[in-house]
Amino acid sequence: MRLLIENAHLLDPAQGIDRVTDIYIQKENVVALGEAPRDFEPQRRIDAAGRLVIPGVVDMAARLREPGQEHKATVASETRAAASAGITTLVCPPDTNPPVDSPAEVELITRRAKQACGVRVHALGALSSGLAGEQLSEMAALKRAGVLGVSQALKPMASHLLLRRAMEYAASHGLTVYLHPIDWSLNAKGCVHEGPVGTRLGLPGIPAAAETAALGTILALTEQTGARVHLCRLSTARAAQMLARARHDGLPISADVAAHQLFLTDMDVADFNSLCHVMPPLRSQRDRDGLRQAVADGAISAICSDHQPHEADAKLAPFAQTLPGISSLETLLPLTLRLAEEGVLSHAEAVRRITANPAEILGLPVGTLAPGHRADLCIIDTEASYRPEAETWLSQGRNSPFFGWEFAGRVTHTLVAGRIIFESNH
Repeated sequence: MRLLIENAHLLDPAQGIDRVTDIYIQKENVVALGEAPRDFEPQRRIDAAGRLVIPGVVDMAARLREPGQEHKATVASETRAAASAGITTLVCPPDTNPPVDSPAEVELITRRAKQACGVRVHALGALSSGLAGEQLSEMAALKRAGVLGVSQALKPMASHLLLRRAMEYAASHGLTVYLHPIDWSLNAKGCVHEGPVGTRLGLPGIPAAAETAALGTILALTEQTGARVHLCRLSTARAAQMLARARHDGLPISADVAAHQLFLTDMDVADFNSLCHVMPPLRSQRDRDGLRQAVADGAISAICSDHQPHEADAKLAPFAQTLPGISSLETLLPLTLRLAEEGVLSHAEAVRRITANPAEILGLPVGTLAPGHRADLCIIDTEASYRPEAETWLSQGRNSPFFGWEFAGRVTHTLVAGRIIFESNH
């Protein structure tokens, strides 16, 4: 397929490009920007006049629920939702059922992804066998099967000593360790941020120290072991400050934040809204502002969806008994663009947080539209405003607190390796 995207406002932070140009695509790759290559005859043209073209979005954390929880979602349903939202690459954590602790699970997810719409799907492997936190997984076999790194997801390790051994083992295989800084003994079965709102609602709280205490341990072990560590889903201003200091001191550490943590606070839980039940919990406005500052400063270098689709019943019990998580693939791009509208980041830096930066952390050759790179991109009609609603949602999970919000910018086309995998009929 030879494709010409004409008059596109190309925004590619990895190349420092922010201009109107033409994009020439042949087979799987971008072959030229601006001037046509010799003998290039397009088989199809897309007029992108007045539209923004960015590299395909790279989502560092999206649970697809397969294998084991297909009543919540499937690889097919969620990759279709991802494609509609400009996401061309996503990473699923290892807490499927069974967990991704052997090559068999990696191969199953890879096979299901190949049968789906075309979004690239990568898996993280389990840090411990069965995610039980008691013995190390077969990381060498997982690496051969193609995992991008290893993670304990939202499961505790039996001891700091075992975590140290796991980090050493991962480092010996060149695997990045993806860790959630949560001290489960301080977490104490809480479900909201420990503060005035949680106290007023009578709900058990999770203190900010549950994150910062765990982060202190992780930073000490990173220094001790030399492992490459990525911190998943920071939620407190203090943790963001600790991260910035560690990076300044030269630790090989990176971090992401879930998009909803940059907009919602514990005040959004005030009427027992179970759609705002997430882990880590929504924190105070001060924490939210601190996270925004850390994203702007570059200490937190990536924004992810932390997509967790649920069936309706999972959110219908009393708040503390509902399952945490937001169905959020379809709001990652609009929320990130809203950060630019609100002046938190420039448009280029906002796009960088969901393209080039996550690609670099994951070690993937995506996140840019430089000639010679894969033609993974999305085209956005920035003039189109819309409100997401349950009826128009493509994810199988309808558990989003963002229904009814007004967003500017709608994806019209998504391409993976030069092939159109989503085209809007709006």
